[in-house]
Amino acid sequence: MADNQKSNPGTQTPGIELTYRDAGVDIDAGNKAVELMKRHVRSTYRPEVLGDIGGFGGLFALNSGKYRQPVLVSGTDGVGTKLKIAFLTDKHDTIGQDGVAMCVNDILVQGAEPLFFLDYLAVGKLEPEKVAAIVSGVAMACRESGCALLGGETAEMAGFYPDGEYDIAGFAVGVVDRDKIITGEKIKPGDVLIGLPSSGLHSNGFSLVRKICFEVKQLQVDAHIPELGRTLGEELLEPTRLYPKTCLPLIEKFDIHGMVHITGGGFYDNIPRVLPEGCGAEVDTSAWTEPPIFGLLQQWGGVAKAEMYRTFNMGIGMILIVSAEDASAVQAELAARNEKSYIIGTITAGEQRVELK
Repeated sequence: MADNQKSNPGTQTPGIELTYRDAGVDIDAGNKAVELMKRHVRSTYRPEVLGDIGGFGGLFALNSGKYRQPVLVSGTDGVGTKLKIAFLTDKHDTIGQDGVAMCVNDILVQGAEPLFFLDYLAVGKLEPEKVAAIVSGVAMACRESGCALLGGETAEMAGFYPDGEYDIAGFAVGVVDRDKIITGEKIKPGDVLIGLPSSGLHSNGFSLVRKICFEVKQLQVDAHIPELGRTLGEELLEPTRLYPKTCLPLIEKFDIHGMVHITGGGFYDNIPRVLPEGCGAEVDTSAWTEPPIFGLLQQWGGVAKAEMYRTFNMGIGMILIVSAEDASAVQAELAARNEKSYIIGTITAGEQRVELK
């Protein structure tokens, strides 16, 4: 009798007819999201893009005649816990720019022109309009960087992410002629550091930002901060600046010895990445005016100056390292395009480290 009561794993439970949607994955919502994002994706296409959205892989025909010895340069990154600010503000149309910027700015420092970008978006529950808003930010950043949004993946992972939350990451591929790769090997004592302004916090240090703002100061994202002239949420969500259109013409025209994208690790960790043996860097922190958000965070959290410069960009998102003879011409070129720049330091003889003054 006991044997007869054993369940048969292959027998359907009476009265139950489950679907994928019952398990939390809505294929129809996914198809709707694809339809909503199509126009954003197509708006980024370059002539080299073959096919259309919806294939299993993105096709890109490299214009090999444009390069003597083309070298592909790739980079990947995510947005990090800045996403938490998007969740709190329920604003999702700019966070995609952060994902693109962190990748294209990285490959730019080696002289690469961004060609295409692919994104990966994972959600707990797929909301087509929200996905379309996120992808609109990705597409806008791709257009601004001159690269195609070649494809991507939207994954609905029921039970993995809380409803309303998601993660976004991606990677960029660019190209540079082998003899134009910026390696840092030309850097020498006496070279000049030219700093390009950031748009704000960019996408680094947000675990510390959130701790200071929401735990120490117990602020709300809709709190108006007089020193900022806007709400805290608006300031924290300011998208990462895209540097390709600013820097690619300079790379073509001048002998750029080195470039530095100031991301996680700030000045102390990122500048040494390009310094050759026997070279250090001295940075004059009085050479530019830090955006108010950095001073507020330092004050609110009692953060030491060295920690600030190890965590944040402090108002300088990209650094060009050029010979002293070229510095004025580079700055003049930038000024002619209404781009701000600052002489923020020099290359010194010594160890591969950074000194602030």
